[in-house]
Amino acid sequence: MLYQLSYTPALAAGGPLTKGRAIGNPLCLGGRGDVLSGATMHAPRHPPIPVETLLLAYRSGIFPMADRREDADIFWVEPRERAILPLGGLHVSRSLRKVLRADRYAVTVDQAFEAVIRACAEPRTDHPETWISERIVQSYLGLHRAGHAHSVECWRNAPGGGRALVGGLYGVSFDRVFCGESMFSRADNASKVALAWLVAMLRQAGFTLLDCQFMTEHLRSMGAVEIPQREYRRRVEQARGQPRTSLGAAWRHFAQDAAYPAGAGLAAGAAAGSAAGAAGTTGAALAAGRGEAPEVEDLAALGSASPGQRIAQFLTQTS
Repeated sequence: MLYQLSYTPALAAGGPLTKGRAIGNPLCLGGRGDVLSGATMHAPRHPPIPVETLLLAYRSGIFPMADRREDADIFWVEPRERAILPLGGLHVSRSLRKVLRADRYAVTVDQAFEAVIRACAEPRTDHPETWISERIVQSYLGLHRAGHAHSVECWRNAPGGGRALVGGLYGVSFDRVFCGESMFSRADNASKVALAWLVAMLRQAGFTLLDCQFMTEHLRSMGAVEIPQREYRRRVEQARGQPRTSLGAAWRHFAQDAAYPAGAGLAAGAAAGSAAGAAGTTGAALAAGRGEAPEVEDLAALGSASPGQRIAQFLTQTS
């Protein structure tokens, strides 16, 4: 979910679990990730969820959560109503445009994935508990190494030199879908800036669906809407195929010539794979009727503006 929330699933009566139910029940996974029963898994060791299992779950419209930080058991959840943020419908307020144009934060991609997910798991005044357990952290680190989990980071200069991580978000990508998991902010508007950059990069890269999982008032104010799970699954199916380029390449499109840390964003490009042939794949997907890819914005049209100004201008022109 693109905003942290405390989620305590209700246990269902016994019997096998099916992904067709809106569930939040502990379940036992076999060696291949098969659903065995509705019983909680109790084992001496709780290894990370396999990458293949996670990707299958996301493609099926379900995702894992833990009941609390120390819990090694996993709940698989399928919401009845799904929050999505239309990529052309991000609400960029006047104050957010001002923050973006001022380049208050340096924004990078995949420079500090583990730091971001651990920051998202930290206790908060309004949410002292977290669904991001250590097992969840380790599982998504594996997904990140496989090139299917990405982070957007916001930095600012730290006292005494160096840089400090002050906001960001992370999520899962497959096909032309990005599933936002959580975001955090240690400075005013930092998470909103990260979200604005994410939306711009997803549009530029050719993604077509941004999943937010659960609706919050914060997300609603940013333009998120709710759709039935069946409609969400239909849109996931329509988003099959490769984006035309990687998030790293999309980041470089906007951050070109910026005095950002050396190598920033390059990890995303390497993890997501080469963009060679992606445009052809996307074209084939469009011909097959599997969704519509946003237009590529010509950087020359954005002039000599700074990265934040380019993002603000891009979102204003295309939203």
